[in-house]
Amino acid sequence: MPAYLIVTATISDRESFLAGYGSRAAALVEKFGGKYLMRAPGCQLLEGRFGDGGSVVISEWPSKEAALAFWNSPEYGEAKALRQGIADCQVLLIEGPAIAG
Repeated sequence: MPAYLIVTATISDRESFLAGYGSRAAALVEKFGGKYLMRAPGCQLLEGRFGDGGSVVISEWPSKEAALAFWNSPEYGEAKALRQGIADCQVLLIEGPAIAG
């Protein structure tokens, strides 16, 4: 069953974030078998506590195990360090049926 990583982020330095973490993470998503379904800044808060202007990233994985292999890999650990101090992220992992498209 496919799995999805859903990331919400408030980014204080978008240029540094994209140049460092963003490009590194994108290469690793592909390497570990994931694909992006959405990478979008500027969300509008309608309810809850996540702030206006935040970013949302959704990636699809062949399985929960594949997503966790990516998330727990030493390579991704190094990439995550690149967002320290410039992004406040929340990350969810959920299994579900494939999104029709």
